Amino acid sequence: MRLMRLYARVMRLLGPDLRLGVLLTVANVALAAAAFAEPVLFGRIIDRVTRLPAGAEGAPGFGELTLLVGAWVGFGFFTIAAGVLIALHADRLAHRRRLGAMAGYFEHVLDLPLAFHSANHSGRVLKAMLEGTNGMAWLWLGFFRDHCAALLSLTVLLPMTLFLNWQLGAILLVLVAAFTALTAFVLRRTETLQGRVEQYHSGLAEHASDALGNVAVIQSFTRAKAEKDAMRGIIRNLLDAQTPVLSWWALASVATRASATLTMTAIFVTGLALHFRGQASVGDVVSFMSLATLLVGRLDQVVSFVNGLFMQAPKMQEFFDILDTVPAVHDRPGARAAGRIAGAVAFEDVTFSYDGRRRALDGISFAVAPGETVALVGTTGSGKSTTLSLLHRAFDPATGTIRIDGEDIRDLSVASLRHNIGVVFQEPMLFARSIRENLQVGRPDATDAEMLEALERAQASDFLARQPDGLDTVIGERGRSLSGGERQRLSIARALLKDPPVLILDEATSALDAATERKLQGALDAVMRGRTTFVIAHRLATIRNADRILVFEAGRIVEAGSFDELVARGGRFAELARAQFMAAEAPSDALALAA
Repeated sequence: MRLMRLYARVMRLLGPDLRLGVLLTVANVALAAAAFAEPVLFGRIIDRVTRLPAGAEGAPGFGELTLLVGAWVGFGFFTIAAGVLIALHADRLAHRRRLGAMAGYFEHVLDLPLAFHSANHSGRVLKAMLEGTNGMAWLWLGFFRDHCAALLSLTVLLPMTLFLNWQLGAILLVLVAAFTALTAFVLRRTETLQGRVEQYHSGLAEHASDALGNVAVIQSFTRAKAEKDAMRGIIRNLLDAQTPVLSWWALASVATRASATLTMTAIFVTGLALHFRGQASVGDVVSFMSLATLLVGRLDQVVSFVNGLFMQAPKMQEFFDILDTVPAVHDRPGARAAGRIAGAVAFEDVTFSYDGRRRALDGISFAVAPGETVALVGTTGSGKSTTLSLLHRAFDPATGTIRIDGEDIRDLSVASLRHNIGVVFQEPMLFARSIRENLQVGRPDATDAEMLEALERAQASDFLARQPDGLDTVIGERGRSLSGGERQRLSIARALLKDPPVLILDEATSALDAATERKLQGALDAVMRGRTTFVIAHRLATIRNADRILVFEAGRIVEAGSFDELVARGGRFAELARAQFMAAEAPSDALALAA
């Protein structure tokens, strides 16, 4: 039943091609009827031929024979022509819907929250898209090209053989019943086993993606042999799990062929016996032999179909499991476009938990005026990044409200909200595309002059001048052809080009050397002027000029004030300053240096 529900769901994805699917189904009905009619007509022809003496051209009954032969030839040509047209349109439909399903899946995954992507390996998500859509394309193509006609022949036309000769028809029905029972038995035996096989396939994709994405680490730590051994281990486990499944289906295939051979023999022997008793003509025996041959071919197709559906089902199920994941962050009914905001931000008693047990944020409240620069400091895991993730709705708070310009951000459309916020992440997160395309991520209509200006303000003009193709230089996967500092400067330029009224700098200068950081800090100070800016920084010297500093600890704000006020207060921020600036100096000297 699970397989049939999955099958029905795949068929519902035909969408705009549903009408073509219906037409192909009708054509398959006609094709199945024609294929069934051919052996019946051939048997009638044999009966007429055996009743006419040699040289009986023009004799009574010869005209009827000519009509039968013409009809038989006509059905043959119709079968060929219909088969070609069905195959042609089925191929086009399958490929078109595969790409359509892939596009829908890709769009859906991009809208899923960061929590989903943190919990699911990108290799698994990509595998589910590729293998799931390939499985659906196989199902659509197979159904409309072969399996629809086969299923119709077995379920609708086969019982009609009882009206031709019930003894011979009963033999064919017994064959189908035996095949159905055998297939159901094999399915029950192998369903759980195939699910385990698919888990190993997912593990293989995840391991390969991890290794290929971290080749530099593998080579640096001489991990190549260990990674190869691990991959071979996964493959061995996969084969150990897959072999029993393949064995069962091989047994089913052999049993089907054996039963088909026995059926052909039984029909021939029974047909001869009936003929000698006057209960069946030679044409009846020939017809049923042809029908048996046709039936064996249809059974082979159905075995192949059920086997393929069984093998593809876990892949398609994984595809639908991800497709059924509901985005935690989405537009409310009636959410409006924000336009360009002024930049007033307020958190009102906001709480948030990643796992539903431990609070990552607990009662966060603060207000920021338009154009103000606020720094968030604290130890790792204190809640700084989580707070700003809620601001651009990577997640939604469990309780409390976040407002921009006095409006709950959940009343604004997600796209318009994020259009007003520029983020420079600690990890540059660049695409394996050209420098131009990476800059245009936040502003597709930017001109070359505007891109060059943004690069200059981000202190990136020097490395651009070294690129062989300038803005059109492709920088490799995750920007690997650039140094860490160059990647970060390009990331900063991307945010500057977006020109958002709210800017988030999450350790934006962490990958830069001290000299570049000082130059870039001056540029950032100019850029931050006039726009609301949130800065997450571990190097406290970089937030010396912030209007206000919020000190986080265990998901709470424990201190707030300017740099000098917090140092003078001698609280948690002063402890962080001492720990950071204390090298060879005494604590008092370190605090003086920090100030």
